[in-house]
Amino acid sequence: MENFRQESDLLGELNVPVGAYYGVQTQRAINNFKISGQLLSSYPYFIKGLAFVKKAASKTNYELGLLDESLYFKIAEACDDLIDGKFHDQFPVDMIQGGAGTSINMNANEVIANIVLEKLGKEKGDYEFCSPNDHINLSQSTNDAYPTSIKMALLQMNDILVDKLEKIIEAFREKGKEFQDVIKMGRTQLQDAVPMTMGQEFEAFAATLEEDISKLNNNASLFVEVNMGATAIGTGLNAPVGYAALCAKNLTQLTGYPIVSAPDLVEATPDTGSYVIYSSAMKRLALKLSKICNDLRLLSSGPRAGLFEINLPPMQPGSSIMPGKVNPVIPEVVNQVCFKIIGNDLTVTFAAEAGQLQLNVMEPVLSHAIMENINFLCNALDTLREKCVVGITANREVCLNMVKHSIGIVTALNPYIGYKQSTKIAKEALETGKSVYNLVLEKEILSQEKLDEILDPKNMLKPHNK
Repeated sequence: MENFRQESDLLGELNVPVGAYYGVQTQRAINNFKISGQLLSSYPYFIKGLAFVKKAASKTNYELGLLDESLYFKIAEACDDLIDGKFHDQFPVDMIQGGAGTSINMNANEVIANIVLEKLGKEKGDYEFCSPNDHINLSQSTNDAYPTSIKMALLQMNDILVDKLEKIIEAFREKGKEFQDVIKMGRTQLQDAVPMTMGQEFEAFAATLEEDISKLNNNASLFVEVNMGATAIGTGLNAPVGYAALCAKNLTQLTGYPIVSAPDLVEATPDTGSYVIYSSAMKRLALKLSKICNDLRLLSSGPRAGLFEINLPPMQPGSSIMPGKVNPVIPEVVNQVCFKIIGNDLTVTFAAEAGQLQLNVMEPVLSHAIMENINFLCNALDTLREKCVVGITANREVCLNMVKHSIGIVTALNPYIGYKQSTKIAKEALETGKSVYNLVLEKEILSQEKLDEILDPKNMLKPHNK
């Protein structure tokens, strides 16, 4: 047993790897929860969130006279190590677990305690000098420290997501400028509509995604309200007077976010409303992103039997049997990411609904679904921008020929010859294969000069007077 040390808890003694900074409760979680294979160590911002919370809590306990100065400084140093990215491999707990997050909270408590013991020159597990429960978890419960850590993580992760979103918006906007003089047919219900420019189409992609920046930021702003000091159910048992407000103030100083203490801690402890609304904002973004990918796949379809208005960068051979085939693999993978995000949003909904009485025990799967969604979205946005959007080119002649031979341009004649006569022209053009242009001239409905003016594609791109 040289490779293990023995620790004990409520259930008895258990062997822990001798070099591990985690302890007995983390080891029980490793043994109990072999579920998703996605470990806490895969979510660095969650670990940083835990470290911010534990550092703020220890600072608050020190300022309220509950923790001596020397131990507080060591705890703060240990938390800083985690914030700097150290010891993250010591968080091997599965993200999906029972216990309302107790395993993750204790994982943090044990790792921080053992880092402190090492700094004090003591052996790992020698908890009389620094205890996971009595010192690191002082004035706290899993039920306030864990959800607050989630919120600290999500505030950081939202900043990254918004940055990724801003970059792809700019990429679409640049394409809008590049394609501003490419005339093409717009379509409704997959049928020819009226002319537009490809620049307008790509600028619309940018505009629709830009709307979601404010939605994400506004919804993420709800995470600044925390329930530290609530302890078990919101009554504040075992937390000193003034702890909640002071801890929120310390979190603000540490994180740079305007953290506030919830006005009703009993209400705040089981409440998961902020997660629900933030998840819905990601779902909205995913729906828009998937629609854009659908459009890119349609616009690039072909090359001989599709729309073929744009070319996507070729990323890999498209078939094991069909030579020369190249598929739109980047929009396809982003579509699938979006489906996953929509599904995870439903998980968040069910998890939020499943809270009972003074606690929602389903926060592990809820937080995992949201953090996984953010990671997926960040990766998908970068992949779509770098491997697809920036390399898109336009097939200008294909687009122009479609406009010239489209029946849809007859719509522009409505104000001049009326809807009924325009319909007759459209029907005859469809039946005979003749162009709208030639039919109007044959029937002497308009002069060639006037017809050229009306049907000039550039005159059909924006409002104008007769």
